[in-house]
This record gives sequence, structure tokens and C-alpha cells, in this order.
Amino acid sequence: MTEQSSWMKEALALIGEKIAAMLMESREDFLIPAEKVANVGIRNTLEHALLVLTNAGYTVIPVLDEESRLRGILSIPAIIRAVTGVEAFDFDKLGDITVEEVMTTEFPVLKEDFELEMVLHLLVQHAFICITDEDGVLQGIVTRSELLKGTNRVAHVFESMYDITKKEESPIER
Repeated sequence: MTEQSSWMKEALALIGEKIAAMLMESREDFLIPAEKVANVGIRNTLEHALLVLTNAGYTVIPVLDEESRLRGILSIPAIIRAVTGVEAFDFDKLGDITVEEVMTTEFPVLKEDFELEMVLHLLVQHAFICITDEDGVLQGIVTRSELLKGTNRVAHVFESMYDITKKEESPIER
């Protein structure tokens, strides 16, 4: 699991203050609470994990320990790699391999006081970002699709809330 560095925070402070404030107003709308997020346990078998992923309609899922601490993520491609032999798939292995043996442990994780800029940056490469508390307990996820819904809302209401005046030379025109 990786966390944001201070230089990255500074480099990403590019979103306008008013836009960021409007997006963060709907934080509860785009932060899906942990109790609504499908997940698997580190001790579950890959067979169980594949059933959860398939039934939830996801390709990647958070992996939690017994105290609901985030330990990794698991993807369908990782499961398939685990049961791929030299010439064929060995699906009989699904019940013998645990999630912990296959899960990915290097992925972005943010704390509850996350910066919007960091989330936007990370969502370019990841479909969702896990949010944890200080003890590593999963608080929820921010998905690309939910944040885009919030951005769509801002795009539709921004000018009805603010008077917009074009500056002589905007940074976009430079």
C-alpha cells in the first residue's frame, strides 16, 4: 500500500478552490461506505473470492483481515494467473489457494482526510481508491464513476452559483 508524499500534495494543488469545495460538498455521495463495499477476507479461498467478484460484478475487490483492516486488493486476472498451468487452467486449485497468497499489496490508499487533487490523480490509473482510518480500517472507497457523477453535478450548477469573469490571460491560453 502506498501513501501520498508531500511533494505530490503540493504538485497536485491545482484545482480551483470553489470547484474543489463544491465537489467536496458531495463527498458523502462519492465515498461509498465500507459496509456497502463488497470485499473478501485474507483467509478466504480463491473459489469464494471468484464467486464474490462475479456476483458483485467487479474485477477488483478489497481484501480485509478479521479486524476490517485493509490488507490488499484481489483481481480476477490475479486469480486466473494463480490457477494457470503450463497448458491449461487448473480450476481445482481455486479451493486450495487463499486470497492472501495471491492478493496485491502495492496499491494506493488514502486516509479519511484525503485531498481531492490526490484522488483525481490516482483515479486516472485506478478504478477505485480505498480510504482507511489511522488504524488501516477500511472506511470506504472512492470510485471513478461516483466522482465523475459529482463532477457532472458541479459542471451543471457552477455558473448558477458563481459569477464568472474571464481574466485577460488565463493559464489555459498560455
